[in-house]
Amino acid sequence: MLYFDDIEVGYQSEVGTYTLTESEVIEFASTWDPQPFHIDKDAASASIFGGLTASSLHLFAICTRLFFDHEDRIQILAMLGKEAIRIPNPARPGDVLTYSTECIRKKPSSSRPDRGVITLKDTLTNQDGQPVLTQEVALLVARQNDLSE
Repeated sequence: MLYFDDIEVGYQSEVGTYTLTESEVIEFASTWDPQPFHIDKDAASASIFGGLTASSLHLFAICTRLFFDHEDRIQILAMLGKEAIRIPNPARPGDVLTYSTECIRKKPSSSRPDRGVITLKDTLTNQDGQPVLTQEVALLVARQNDLSE
C-alpha cells in the first residue's frame, strides 16, 4: 500500500496491460457510446477512422480497472478531477494497451493533516508505442495514521 508520503514527484509505474477485442469494443459502445464507428464495421470502415475504434469511455474504464488491480495500491480517498485529456490516436480491436503513470505534483492538505493531493500524468499506449489516451488526474490520498513519527 502506498500513502501520500510514499509517493514523490517523479514516481513512475507501469500500471498494467490490456488487450482490446472486437466483441468487447462493440458491446461496450453499444451500451454506452453507440457511435457508428464504435459498433458497425461497415460504417467504421467508411468513417475518418477507417475501421472500428474503442470509445473514449471504454479507455477510461480500462484505466480505472487496471489502476484498481495495480500492485502499488495507492490509498485513494477520492478522485478530484481529470484535466488535459487527449486522445491522439484511435484504439482498435486487437491493440495491446499499456497503462503507465507518473506523479507530477503533490501537495499536503493545509487543513486536514491526514491527507494530501497528488496529480498523476497517465499515458495509455498501443503495442506500437503510440499514445491512445493521455490525462492528468488529481487524487485525494490518505496519509499514514501516525504523522508524529
